[in-house]
Amino acid sequence: MLIEGLYSIINFEQDAHNVTVLVKLHKEHEVFKGHFPGNPVMPGVCMIQMIKELTEQATGKELFLSVASNIKFMAIINPEQNDTIRLTLAISEEEELIKVKNTVSFEDTLALKLSASFKILS
Repeated sequence: MLIEGLYSIINFEQDAHNVTVLVKLHKEHEVFKGHFPGNPVMPGVCMIQMIKELTEQATGKELFLSVASNIKFMAIINPEQNDTIRLTLAISEEEELIKVKNTVSFEDTLALKLSASFKILS
Protein backbone atom coordinates (compact mmCIF):
# COMPACT_ATOMS: atom_id res chain seq x y z
CA MET A 1 0.00 0.00 0.00
CA LEU A 2 1.54 3.28 -1.13
CA ILE A 3 -0.27 5.46 1.41
CA GLU A 4 -0.08 3.30 4.52
CA GLY A 5 -3.03 3.55 6.86
CA LEU A 6 -5.29 5.61 4.57
CA TYR A 7 -7.91 2.88 4.32
CA SER A 8 -8.75 -0.68 5.27
CA ILE A 9 -10.75 -3.27 3.38
CA ILE A 10 -14.00 -4.29 5.06
CA ASN A 11 -15.19 -6.69 2.35
CA PHE A 12 -13.65 -7.92 -0.93
CA GLU A 13 -15.88 -9.89 -3.32
CA GLN A 14 -14.62 -11.16 -6.65
CA ASP A 15 -15.96 -13.24 -9.51
CA ALA A 16 -14.48 -13.89 -12.97
CA HIS A 17 -14.46 -10.26 -14.14
CA ASN A 18 -15.95 -8.11 -11.39
CA VAL A 19 -14.75 -6.97 -8.01
CA THR A 20 -16.75 -5.16 -5.34
CA VAL A 21 -14.84 -3.76 -2.40
CA LEU A 22 -16.15 -2.05 0.70
CA VAL A 23 -13.48 0.25 2.15
CA LYS A 24 -13.27 2.19 5.39
CA LEU A 25 -11.41 5.49 5.13
CA HIS A 26 -9.36 6.45 8.18
CA LYS A 27 -10.44 10.04 8.73
CA GLU A 28 -7.58 10.69 11.15
CA HIS A 29 -4.95 10.00 8.44
CA GLU A 30 -2.42 12.80 7.76
CA VAL A 31 -3.54 13.23 4.14
CA PHE A 32 -6.87 14.64 5.32
CA LYS A 33 -5.20 17.18 7.60
CA GLY A 34 -3.66 18.86 4.58
CA HIS A 35 -6.47 18.24 2.09
CA PHE A 36 -8.16 20.39 3.40
CA PRO A 37 -7.76 21.63 7.00
CA GLY A 38 -11.16 21.79 8.66
CA ASN A 39 -12.91 20.32 5.60
CA PRO A 40 -11.28 16.98 4.70
CA VAL A 41 -11.71 15.71 1.14
CA MET A 42 -10.48 12.42 -0.31
CA PRO A 43 -7.84 13.41 -2.90
CA GLY A 44 -8.50 12.18 -6.43
CA VAL A 45 -4.95 10.91 -6.82
CA CYS A 46 -5.44 8.76 -3.69
CA MET A 47 -8.64 7.32 -5.18
CA ILE A 48 -6.78 6.39 -8.38
CA GLN A 49 -3.98 4.79 -6.35
CA MET A 50 -6.58 2.83 -4.36
CA ILE A 51 -8.13 1.56 -7.62
CA LYS A 52 -4.67 0.44 -8.81
CA GLU A 53 -3.96 -1.37 -5.54
CA LEU A 54 -7.33 -3.15 -5.52
CA THR A 55 -6.86 -4.17 -9.16
CA GLU A 56 -3.43 -5.58 -8.28
CA GLN A 57 -5.00 -7.53 -5.42
CA ALA A 58 -7.73 -8.88 -7.70
CA THR A 59 -5.36 -9.90 -10.50
CA GLY A 60 -2.32 -10.89 -8.46
CA LYS A 61 -0.16 -8.79 -10.80
CA GLU A 62 2.05 -5.74 -10.33
CA LEU A 63 0.64 -2.93 -12.45
CA PHE A 64 1.56 0.49 -13.82
CA LEU A 65 -1.14 2.99 -14.74
CA SER A 66 -0.64 3.74 -18.44
CA VAL A 67 -3.94 5.41 -19.42
CA ALA A 68 -6.77 6.92 -17.41
CA SER A 69 -9.75 8.27 -19.31
CA ASN A 70 -13.30 9.31 -18.68
CA ILE A 71 -12.39 10.38 -15.15
CA LYS A 72 -15.46 12.02 -13.66
CA PHE A 73 -15.47 13.24 -10.07
CA MET A 74 -19.17 13.57 -9.33
CA ALA A 75 -19.27 14.09 -5.56
CA ILE A 76 -16.86 15.02 -2.78
CA ILE A 77 -15.93 12.25 -0.37
CA ASN A 78 -15.60 13.74 3.11
CA PRO A 79 -14.25 10.99 5.41
CA GLU A 80 -15.87 12.60 8.45
CA GLN A 81 -19.32 12.28 6.87
CA ASN A 82 -18.83 9.21 4.65
CA ASP A 83 -16.03 7.01 5.89
CA THR A 84 -17.24 3.89 4.08
CA ILE A 85 -17.08 3.73 0.29
CA ARG A 86 -17.86 1.03 -2.27
CA LEU A 87 -15.60 0.46 -5.27
CA THR A 88 -16.74 -1.65 -8.19
CA LEU A 89 -14.24 -2.76 -10.79
CA ALA A 90 -15.01 -4.49 -14.09
CA ILE A 91 -11.67 -6.02 -15.05
CA SER A 92 -10.56 -7.44 -18.38
CA GLU A 93 -7.16 -8.52 -19.66
CA GLU A 94 -5.94 -7.85 -23.19
CA GLU A 95 -2.40 -8.83 -24.20
CA GLU A 96 -0.07 -6.87 -21.89
CA LEU A 97 -2.84 -4.72 -20.38
CA ILE A 98 -5.40 -4.91 -17.62
CA LYS A 99 -8.41 -2.70 -18.36
CA VAL A 100 -10.68 -1.47 -15.59
CA LYS A 101 -14.01 0.31 -15.55
CA ASN A 102 -14.56 1.61 -12.06
CA THR A 103 -17.14 3.39 -9.95
CA VAL A 104 -16.80 4.68 -6.41
CA SER A 105 -19.85 5.46 -4.32
CA PHE A 106 -21.00 6.12 -0.78
CA GLU A 107 -24.56 5.43 0.33
CA ASP A 108 -26.60 6.12 -2.84
CA THR A 109 -24.20 8.74 -4.20
CA LEU A 110 -21.91 8.10 -7.17
CA ALA A 111 -18.62 9.89 -6.43
CA LEU A 112 -16.24 8.75 -9.19
CA LYS A 113 -16.29 7.04 -12.57
CA LEU A 114 -13.06 6.05 -14.27
CA SER A 115 -11.76 3.90 -17.10
CA ALA A 116 -8.11 2.87 -16.90
CA SER A 117 -5.51 0.70 -18.57
CA PHE A 118 -2.70 -0.75 -16.53
CA LYS A 119 0.49 -2.18 -18.00
CA ILE A 120 1.43 -5.52 -16.45
CA LEU A 121 4.87 -5.29 -14.83
CA SER A 122 4.96 -8.78 -13.34
